[in-house]
Amino acid sequence: MEGEPFFAFSSYHLTLAVVGCVVILARWFPRLVSSREPAAAPLMILLGALAALTIPGLPLPPDPRTASLLWELVAEITVIVALFAAGMRVDSLGPMRKWGPTARLLLFAMPLTIATVAFLGVVLGGLTIGGAILLAAVLAPTDPVLAADVQIAPPQEGQEHPARFALTTEAALNDGLAFPFVYLGLIIIAQGLAPGDWGLRWLLVDVIYRISVGAAMGWAGGWLLGQILFNLPKETRLADTGSGVIAIAGVFLCYGSTELAEGYGFIAVAAMGLSLRRIESEHNYHRHLHDFSESIEHALTALLLIALGAVLPVLAADLTLSHAVLAVLLIVVLRPLIGWVSLTGSRLALSDRAVVAVYGVRGIGSIYYLAYATSHAELAHLGDLWIITALTIFLSTILHGFSVGWSMDRIGR
Repeated sequence: MEGEPFFAFSSYHLTLAVVGCVVILARWFPRLVSSREPAAAPLMILLGALAALTIPGLPLPPDPRTASLLWELVAEITVIVALFAAGMRVDSLGPMRKWGPTARLLLFAMPLTIATVAFLGVVLGGLTIGGAILLAAVLAPTDPVLAADVQIAPPQEGQEHPARFALTTEAALNDGLAFPFVYLGLIIIAQGLAPGDWGLRWLLVDVIYRISVGAAMGWAGGWLLGQILFNLPKETRLADTGSGVIAIAGVFLCYGSTELAEGYGFIAVAAMGLSLRRIESEHNYHRHLHDFSESIEHALTALLLIALGAVLPVLAADLTLSHAVLAVLLIVVLRPLIGWVSLTGSRLALSDRAVVAVYGVRGIGSIYYLAYATSHAELAHLGDLWIITALTIFLSTILHGFSVGWSMDRIGR
């Protein structure tokens, strides 16, 4: 139109260009200095922060403290797809003894981590008891999205090393198992520390009922989707088309219906991946579906990490020494120590036990849980919760991302 400058910059197009540049640099630059798989996650956060600080006119993502819904939705979809893909990776469920380390991590390491982080949140962070429990629950689950480098190989490749199997199955299951503790924190924030008023309902509904419904609907959903893909009708089965869209639609159906039944959808989609993988297990569609899911997961993860980096300078305005100490203690001390102790008596070799104890990567699941809590309650110390969570994810991606290649080579030998 007349009077408009010929070179008018659109902030939307500028954002697209910056996102594309950051992803390419994060994936390409490490290959100039190392032959290992690039540690892209920490670089995406760093480059996102650098872009936000240096590029004039670049729109920032919405502040998660005041506009958490978009963060919640994108992180939720990312975790859904990642949990399903993690379940799909497991070629064989037996023998049962190989689940021993996973059970120890879920039943001992995670509750102990929650209790310890909650205690430190009150003592070091100055949080309320409800806020400290919420923070501990947010930071409890290890991440199925950012921990791909320490997980077992895609379907039909084998290579289910005991350490990789433990980390994969832990990440697949503990996202859903952290939800009761998120609810516990929200209940205490709303009703106070009075277990006599809400304790029995929390145990029966938020723990027993919702976990059971999630597991049952996920396993049944995987079986039903398998019949549709492979057997109904046998002559023109959908799996032979190679399309992953129908399966992802089934995952969303399973997740949504489980949530409508007040079950834990995260547990459902992980169980669905495990269940579906048992049907026609040698069919190459399983590998195709896994790769399709992983592509969606990587794209959404890149957007979230860049957005987290872009808002990190804003969140860091609230940063204190106690925040940094909490984040460092969780990543460097608490997870390795509690993980090591919880695996006492397991069949893992000492080197494998050390790897499992150390590589409890924090990431997208923590973003989802805190965004969920932000949109469902009035939280005191909201800025503290977000900066501790963001800093923990950042430190986790750095420490794990730049050391994981060496560690995996070591257990591989």
